[in-house]
Amino acid sequence: MSNYQLIIFDWDGTLMDSTGHIVNCMRQAITKLGLAPLTDTQISHIIGLGLNEAVQTLYPAGNSTLWTSLADCYREIWLKNPEQSPLFDNARELLHHLTAQDIFLGVATGKSRRGLDKVLDATGLKELFVATRCADECHSKPHPQMVTELMDFVGVNGSDTIMIGDTEFDLLMASNAGADGLGITHGAHAESTLTACEPKAIVHDLHQVQTWLTNPHSQF
Repeated sequence: MSNYQLIIFDWDGTLMDSTGHIVNCMRQAITKLGLAPLTDTQISHIIGLGLNEAVQTLYPAGNSTLWTSLADCYREIWLKNPEQSPLFDNARELLHHLTAQDIFLGVATGKSRRGLDKVLDATGLKELFVATRCADECHSKPHPQMVTELMDFVGVNGSDTIMIGDTEFDLLMASNAGADGLGITHGAHAESTLTACEPKAIVHDLHQVQTWLTNPHSQF
């Protein structure tokens, strides 16, 4: 039984194996606009940020025209290439397991509201989450707004809340909100990057998430 009353999940790279799809769409946008090419690692590092913050991070020497063009081009390519990324193994089972324990579940994601609602409907998981927050309706990670709004919504504090994510942005957002963080390595950021954020623990898949929430002293 988890000690947490509210468990917040990131989406891309945490519950859904969508890192490759996001990287591919951004690479296509970069190529279409004739921008200096970037490696997959460079592109994947921005996953979790809001789109505006992501394009500025990728091309910090750019200007508002370049950033707007890249964001619009990425969005157009993403919409023309419907996401068919699978959920990670044990995602569905874990969420149902936690719901059965009367734990509040939330999502805090760099996706847009339109993008998140689309995948929640496609996976049939929407009803499992009491509330969700997206980057186009809150400050981008690692600002704490998404987490603090979810905590306020269900009426819990930071000590009752944990954020589970695959990027440093997730873990820093949790810390900034006074909540705990749990890093998972099967997504966008390297284990060393996650460890530097000093989460409660590092796990490697959603099976280990379930084990750790039941027994936080588990070693992986």
